[in-house]
Amino acid sequence: MEMNVEGKKALVTGGTRGVGRGIVLELARAGMDVITCYRQESDHVESLRRELKETGGQHHVIRADLSEPEGPATLLAEAERAYGRLDLVVNNAGTITHVPYEKLEPADWDRIISTNLTAAHLVIQKSLPLLGDDASVISIGSKSSEVGIPLRSHYTATKAALRGLSRSLAKEFGHKGWRFNVLALGVIETEALWEMPEEQRATMLSRYEPKTALGRLGKPEEVAGAVLWLASDLSRYVTGSVVYVDGGIS
Repeated sequence: MEMNVEGKKALVTGGTRGVGRGIVLELARAGMDVITCYRQESDHVESLRRELKETGGQHHVIRADLSEPEGPATLLAEAERAYGRLDLVVNNAGTITHVPYEKLEPADWDRIISTNLTAAHLVIQKSLPLLGDDASVISIGSKSSEVGIPLRSHYTATKAALRGLSRSLAKEFGHKGWRFNVLALGVIETEALWEMPEEQRATMLSRYEPKTALGRLGKPEEVAGAVLWLASDLSRYVTGSVVYVDGGIS
């Protein structure tokens, strides 16, 4: 059995930085056409456009703020115009803040819920008319929703909710052959780590590397490998599942 992903059409939210960028680039290198979005203009946006152009394929990088009600509709309208169908949807866009629970303001709660959960719901819902046969929908979750982390109650609540959403949709749409899964990530090494002051970065590495069975942080391309597997025929009997991409972190 082969992966058979070449020529498939993919949508990845929040794909200009970090894990999302790694996913976008690996999908493109595997022969998929990818549309992704960003919230604000930056050097990362233009550099991604350049890399995708060099890779080849029909790729689109558009501005769409998914925390706003019209953002998901804008993104899916562009996907329909560009491709007419979607074989893969990856809900990667998300945000996080660190706030003591007793000081968590309603506006902070609403912002995290809107970006991490409501946007994922709307992207999935609006993508339904575009989903092709055997389409795969993946939401990027977190191991933290299982173990809990202080100061991140609002963030972990959204990641836990993605599990329930995906499992319910897997049962509701299984008769169509559509699959819904969650990737539960550990600590992934992205540019955000290298943008930290050296002392803070060293603290992060010393804290989390020993907690993983593999003794290191993950890389975006390793998350992308799991996405490719879930997008391919190799995983066509996998749905309603949580797949751990966490290096065996404890």
